[in-house]
Amino acid sequence: MMADAATSPAEQADSDRVLLSVRNLHTTFKTDAGLVRAVNNVSFDVHRGEVLAIVGESGSGKSVAAMSILGLVPSPPALIEAEGVFWKGEDLLRVSPSRMRQVRGNEIAIIFQDPLTALNPVQTVGRQIAEMARIHEKISKRAARQRAVEMLGLVGIPQPAKRADMHPHEFSGGMRQRAMIAMAITCNPDLLIADEPTTALDVTVQAQVLEVLLEIKDEIDSAIMLITHDLGVVAGLADQVIVMYAGRQVEFGDAHEVFYRTRHPYTLGLMASLPRLDDTGDEKLLPIRGAPPSLIRLPPGCAFHPRCQFARENCKVDIPDLRVVEGENHRSACHYAEELDNVDFRAVRETTDV
Repeated sequence: MMADAATSPAEQADSDRVLLSVRNLHTTFKTDAGLVRAVNNVSFDVHRGEVLAIVGESGSGKSVAAMSILGLVPSPPALIEAEGVFWKGEDLLRVSPSRMRQVRGNEIAIIFQDPLTALNPVQTVGRQIAEMARIHEKISKRAARQRAVEMLGLVGIPQPAKRADMHPHEFSGGMRQRAMIAMAITCNPDLLIADEPTTALDVTVQAQVLEVLLEIKDEIDSAIMLITHDLGVVAGLADQVIVMYAGRQVEFGDAHEVFYRTRHPYTLGLMASLPRLDDTGDEKLLPIRGAPPSLIRLPPGCAFHPRCQFARENCKVDIPDLRVVEGENHRSACHYAEELDNVDFRAVRETTDV
């Protein structure tokens, strides 16, 4: 595609590497108690070769956003609306069911949070991986079996030919997660969505799984959308970070900016609740006070204001827009984002009631 006269070569090159562009995504669920606004006006881009992390507490809308993109949220009761969910320029919200089945698994693959429940317990791991190849590439059973063994070897599972004939319960937690990754990359997808890929794994196995993900990304020149609540994982892996709270984006930017030039009180609270390697042991971890709000009855104004150390009267009335606060890419949905630069969350917390 030729660049527009008003588009610089750098901007055109950046546009060409955009795989997924989500614009103003809303997902609501109709329940007897009312409408659950699980995802509220979320927008972002995923570029080839990068890792985009979406972080937040349970119930913040991270997984629902990913499931909505792939059409995996049942509708009804869910209602998915957006200006567009563009996959290489094609709006996934408006494609046919057959086209969406082609995209899922073949072009966009997902690694689910719990591999033990995601894998079929009565089929061998190799057969389940081979089935992915046969569905999308129409290859023979023998070729599919060989592909499954190759994929298991690629993700670092020892004796892959032998392991392919085993059932999920015969794998350890880390090996099951690797098997899920093997299944996801069978068709060389351009985008991997990893939904809490290290949940319930010990620290050593977490590091191994994350290393495999990065190696695979580089091997097949794909992108990763990482959904997690673990900021420690994000720090060592992500290029871009979205912080979500109560279904909304509250901060977005390069990983370095979000971690070291934090501009939202919620992100500051998440940082303060993390253990630090340089901690002398004298300082206690500071959890964010209170609990996340009901998505059926969100508080007026900023949804975070009942838990915020920096809230003022207008925060209880006016919903803050996600706006640029620094450079070209760092955005925050806080009325007082500029005042948070280099603020000491711990010092502020110690002067307020918990």
